[in-house]
Amino acid sequence: MKTIKKLASFVGEYKRNAILSPVLVSLEVIMECIIPFFTADLITFIESSMGNREGKIITAWLIDLLRGWGINSNLGIIGVYCGFLIVFALLSLMFGALAGIHCSKASCGFAKNLRTELFNASQDFSFENIDKFSSSSLVTRLTTDVTNVQQSFMMIIRTAIRSPLMFIFSIVMAFLRGGKMALIFVVIVPVLLFSLLFISRKAMPIFRKVFKKYDKLNGSIQENVKGMRVVKSFVREEHEGEKFRGASEDVRDDFVRAEKILAFNSPVMQLCIYAVMVSLCLIGSRLIISSNSTAFAIGDFSALLTYGMQILMSLMMLSMIFVMITMSSESASRICEVLDEKTTIKNPENPIYEVANGDIDFNSVNFKYAKRAEKFALEGIELHIKSGQTIGIIGGTGSSKSSLIQLIPRLYDVTEGSVMVGGIDVRSYDIRTLRDAVSVVLQKNVLFSGTIKENLRWGNENATDEELIRACELACADEFIRSFPDGYDTYIEQGGTNVSGGQKQRLCIARALLKKPKILILDDSTSAVDTRTDALIRKAMREEIPDTTKIIIAQRISSVQDADVIIILDDGKINGIGNHDELLETNEIYREIFTSQTKGAKVE
Repeated sequence: MKTIKKLASFVGEYKRNAILSPVLVSLEVIMECIIPFFTADLITFIESSMGNREGKIITAWLIDLLRGWGINSNLGIIGVYCGFLIVFALLSLMFGALAGIHCSKASCGFAKNLRTELFNASQDFSFENIDKFSSSSLVTRLTTDVTNVQQSFMMIIRTAIRSPLMFIFSIVMAFLRGGKMALIFVVIVPVLLFSLLFISRKAMPIFRKVFKKYDKLNGSIQENVKGMRVVKSFVREEHEGEKFRGASEDVRDDFVRAEKILAFNSPVMQLCIYAVMVSLCLIGSRLIISSNSTAFAIGDFSALLTYGMQILMSLMMLSMIFVMITMSSESASRICEVLDEKTTIKNPENPIYEVANGDIDFNSVNFKYAKRAEKFALEGIELHIKSGQTIGIIGGTGSSKSSLIQLIPRLYDVTEGSVMVGGIDVRSYDIRTLRDAVSVVLQKNVLFSGTIKENLRWGNENATDEELIRACELACADEFIRSFPDGYDTYIEQGGTNVSGGQKQRLCIARALLKKPKILILDDSTSAVDTRTDALIRKAMREEIPDTTKIIIAQRISSVQDADVIIILDDGKINGIGNHDELLETNEIYREIFTSQTKGAKVE
């Protein structure tokens, strides 16, 4: 119920459509149930008018009324009955069509609202939350799971209303027309319900497993598409194809197992339908013949057959609804997991909206990515950086260089200790204010589909063309941009596939500079550019933004050797701090890196 309540809240502005759909469906069902009722009386009236048999006509009041209006001929009365049947049929058609329109609007609007809320929720997630779900799982929940829930919602507000109403009205009408003969339906209903419950209980666990495998399948697709160039360069298409086929077959096998169980639905339903029809024909025809239609009329028999089909078809539709809801219940749970997830990084109650300067202080910081993790990624970090300083960070792979800088803009929160910017704990700032003041060019550079100008304005949406050009000049990007036929209006493909790695890095640096930050962090962001361009970028930043604190993570000594302070990280701990000359004398790790990169040659 908690899940249903939460999802129902996303109907939102489509409540009117969601309410009108079942109302119109109810009217459609009433019309459909009236038609056999009137048809039965019409058949009985024709029989009696021909002098064959006398039968009970429940709508005799209508015949009396018509005769009172001067319609005395049998053909006239039959014509009026036929007119009523045509009107009922047209009304049923109209109500059904309107119900379909409102149902479509409600279900599509519901899916839109749900998908939007899921997307917004994921946008608010911290890196820790995203790590918990994985990007492929979030994609599955936003697509496949939402579609499943949308289809269930569509069935609930239309078919799930129509089927029970059709069942109830048809049962009532069947007893009105057939009396004790309608007890045949009462006997068969429990058999059907028991079969449905048994089948769904067997199928539900399989559906729970299959959606987790969907996540893996989407993950495989996402990984393969992103790494297509690597796959081709290593001629691994066949290997990746086999891996995908394995994941795809795994999903298929689970669905086949579930569908095998659900396939019993149809034969069980068909068996019940035909058993009822045969029983009705045998008993009904015998009663008609033996009583000369006095105990059971042909019109009643006709109506009972129609109502019997309606009852059983409504049960069949209920079984389909049951199957769909069985499938989507797991999707609904997975969606609610995302909606219920609380971001681990929130704004404080009374946030600070101004960052004074670029001072950075790490006070006895310990950090691990998950609470259950046994080992700290960063341990015992004590570090104090003055505004305007250039800081170099170097260390081996896995030394937690990226982890260190991600604590500054609160991409993650410290586990113990505190990180301060401008003399204030980062957890006291408004998140947007803090991240506007701390510009990060992450290790994995990302450009979005759109023009170069549009990508650059992520840094400052109000930046003038002159400011864009100046930022690109500082990042050594202006020259190659102007070499494109469309210049700054050049369209960047998704993921920046139509620019080189070095060009992508320089565009990302220019985008970061447009924020005019108090702290600029380059996380190995010049690895794809040559040493000359790297030096020019560092020179431009030193001269143009002297008051900005600059943190450069690099693998190359040449990228950090002119920094005011160089920090050596090793296994999540600070191994050494100093300038280039000091570390060459005192730090073995720095000396080894320097020697391996320069081969002992003197570097100017």
